[in-house]
Amino acid sequence: MRRRTCLPAAASVLVVLAGCGLTSGSPMVDDVEPGSIGKGRPLEGADLTVTSKQFTEQLILGAIMGIAFEAAGAEVLDRTGIQGSVGTRAAVENGDADATYEYTGTAWITYLGNSRPIPDPRQQWEAVRAADARKGLTWLPPASMNNTYALATNQANHSRYGTSTMSEVAELAKKDPGAVTLCVEGEFANRADGLPGLQKAYGTNVPARNITQMDTGIIYTQTAKGACTYGEVYTTDGRIKSMDLVVMEDDRTFFPNYNAAPMVRTATLKKWPAIAPLLAPVTKALTNDVARTLNAKVDVDGEDPHQVALDWMVEKGFVKEG
Repeated sequence: MRRRTCLPAAASVLVVLAGCGLTSGSPMVDDVEPGSIGKGRPLEGADLTVTSKQFTEQLILGAIMGIAFEAAGAEVLDRTGIQGSVGTRAAVENGDADATYEYTGTAWITYLGNSRPIPDPRQQWEAVRAADARKGLTWLPPASMNNTYALATNQANHSRYGTSTMSEVAELAKKDPGAVTLCVEGEFANRADGLPGLQKAYGTNVPARNITQMDTGIIYTQTAKGACTYGEVYTTDGRIKSMDLVVMEDDRTFFPNYNAAPMVRTATLKKWPAIAPLLAPVTKALTNDVARTLNAKVDVDGEDPHQVALDWMVEKGFVKEG
């Protein structure tokens, strides 16, 4: 498969690209044609800019969006890999980019300044959509993929203790306090929407001696080894799949919903309304399991995020190789 001629997306922002002569972004040049999406090339003549944050999942999602636009006939400028959430949001809001995949919880809490998340994922999206409509941003229907916090355990401890939900973990902590040991990030250990709030919501109190604070990457390996019974994870992280961890269901919906959804500049959508039906089936196909698989290809197997996105789009039949 042929794709970009310049540097990878993560390196393409705010740097001069040798041989490309660009200072911000590079053209996407994937040799793709319509598959199940983009038929009739409804975006022919459009010049669209996609953006994303700089972590793996966002780079993949940005590439997926750009490839969909390409297949529908658009010329696409790749400005994925912006550092920080605020910069990505600002790029779409001020017109430096046309669209991105954003998270409902991030918008509701970080951008819109709300302190309490809405437990129902659909209602959370609807609230964000309504608030951002006044800011010239349109939120298209969300994916089921939800990149939020969770606790996970390895297969041995899953078999030993039989827990599948956070309520069952809380019950185990009461019956056998020594059985529940936690590996968590320092921030998670102290934030109200992290461990303190989680314990309050589930009516448990894991003693400090059973809680070890460590860096994110180490948490996954230590949990897999069984050094701690449960580790703090992100629900779409590829290491969950590669290390065969079991995620505990947040059955009291304590954690905010961070469903991914296309956030499009309203002016762009009015000019190119075909964007909405084009992205709808792609977004619908994005689940937690899909995200874990794609993220693992990058973070575990070392593959290129754009290539991973392209391979998935072809595999799903959304686009065809040119």
